[in-house]
Amino acid sequence: MRARRCWAAACCALLMAVAAAPVAEAQVQPPPKVLRYAFNAAETGFDPAQLQDLYSRIIVSHIFDGLYEYDYLARPYKIRPNVAQDLPESSPDFKVWTIRIKPGIYFADDPAFGGKKRELVAQDFVYALKRFFDPANKSPAYTNFRDVGILGLEELRQAALNDKKPFDYDKPIEGLRAPDRYTLQFRLKAPRPRLLFNLASSDLLNGVAREVVEYYGDKIMAHPVGTGPFMLKSWRRSSLVVLEKNPGYRERYYDAEPNADDAQGQAWLARFKGRRLPLVDRVEVAIIEEDQPRWLSFLNGEFDLSWVVPAPFATVATPKGKLAPNLARQGIQMERILAADRYLYYWNMEDPVVGGITPERVALRRAIALGTDIGREISMVWRDQAVRAESVVAPYTWGYEDRYKNPQSDYDPARAKALLDMYGYVDKDGDGWRDQPDGQPLVIRYASQPDARSRSFDEMWQRDLSALQIRLEVKVAKWPENLKSARAGQLMVWQLGFSSNTPDVQPGLELLYGPSSGNQNFSRFRDARFDAIYEQMQALPDGPERLALLREAQRITAAYAPNRYLVHRIITDLSQPWLIGYKRPPFALQFWQYVDIDTDKQKPQ
Repeated sequence: MRARRCWAAACCALLMAVAAAPVAEAQVQPPPKVLRYAFNAAETGFDPAQLQDLYSRIIVSHIFDGLYEYDYLARPYKIRPNVAQDLPESSPDFKVWTIRIKPGIYFADDPAFGGKKRELVAQDFVYALKRFFDPANKSPAYTNFRDVGILGLEELRQAALNDKKPFDYDKPIEGLRAPDRYTLQFRLKAPRPRLLFNLASSDLLNGVAREVVEYYGDKIMAHPVGTGPFMLKSWRRSSLVVLEKNPGYRERYYDAEPNADDAQGQAWLARFKGRRLPLVDRVEVAIIEEDQPRWLSFLNGEFDLSWVVPAPFATVATPKGKLAPNLARQGIQMERILAADRYLYYWNMEDPVVGGITPERVALRRAIALGTDIGREISMVWRDQAVRAESVVAPYTWGYEDRYKNPQSDYDPARAKALLDMYGYVDKDGDGWRDQPDGQPLVIRYASQPDARSRSFDEMWQRDLSALQIRLEVKVAKWPENLKSARAGQLMVWQLGFSSNTPDVQPGLELLYGPSSGNQNFSRFRDARFDAIYEQMQALPDGPERLALLREAQRITAAYAPNRYLVHRIITDLSQPWLIGYKRPPFALQFWQYVDIDTDKQKPQ
């Protein structure tokens, strides 16, 4: 009897322990780590071949994998293999490049694969590159890859255009091959000593599964499927993008090479080295175009990161470049760098009022440049969060010199007025405004956006041009709408920024390269000598000869003035005390997988 009671008691205790186990486990389950922050402009979609904007590129770079990547902590930069096994092998003349891909990397699960695992192979990069050349995709990045000079690829595009037939993805070409499952080979028309920079553009050149593109068809912008650390969970256009950790992401562990004198980077390496990536479970990116609500959301702890502190609040948050004491007491962290970018306004060189290279049109553009008060813009619009830009060459890129001076970059209203008078831009009808030399009204029609910074610039430029007796009409539209109009050549003048995603100057020069008109070349500037310089620089190694050509290109653009270079931004990012490991990359767009959230410190959402 006693043995039976003991057995029953033991069974009861065991059942109670089993029943309690799930409850105990649930109690110790850590909360998901969610990175929350906001963009100041809307995304356009997530198909690498159709990317138009920085914000979409950031999302895409975390969903797809590139062949190579930038070391997260190394400065100024270091490129290392990502899905490639090693750095590429190149022939002595830089015309043949061979890359071997790591086996065993798989795409995220998707209905397009019919329930099967899908391995990343070399042919996925062949297909991805061909998509930039398919006329049906109207790829804004087409010219980036056309200038690489891959043998046979441009001819394949032209055949589709000339024959008015679909692009032939199955036709083999000499310059782009996958000799075996894991080997990718490029053969080029001319030397490309810096091809590695193209191969490290993880937002553009990445492995794309043909099955996915064909499965989703014209909905592909909303269905990115890659091999990267995150997957698209949901998307409310121009409102919220939510991504979750890819459960099938390969085994990757935190590793980096911070500079020896980078104490913070060394500390992060010591803290995270060997941790499996990504460190967070979910990323939520809101779209908040207005500065004030975006800033207040960060102050209230709703966002973990203030990604580019809005200029109107920069002097309060970081007076004289130092973190404000009240924010420092809260444990807020600051990251501040001079950006590898350039803000400019461009003139549509095909516009009948401001375009062309006749002496009076060149004089008009130069006069307006001389009448644009960049010092006031830096102070009033950017709140001293910028420095003067003298040319298209961005900081940290090859050929940049902070002592370089553009002869047309001074603020000199008197000289501007004299230039206008000399070339016949005078008030002919007595209404107080200048007219064109032929007597037609002179009206500058400027495209702008509805955000606070744009409004500040609009007011400043209205003041500057009024001082020259030039009428300015401002047409406001959303940023994606203006971008679409700019590519179509429908805007007279528009201001925007271009960030450099490589340490080389060549992508910056593409902004003025004739064959890139309608793509990166919004101004549609065409000059035979400039185009020849661009092509020569592509093939030359870095050195005095290439630098001399760059300086000549700068002189040409200063003379014709198709663009007015305004500023290079000083970017300040602030992060909450619970966001650990954030460091803004100078060229790469990836950082989500390398940051951690201390949920014990985090404010409840």
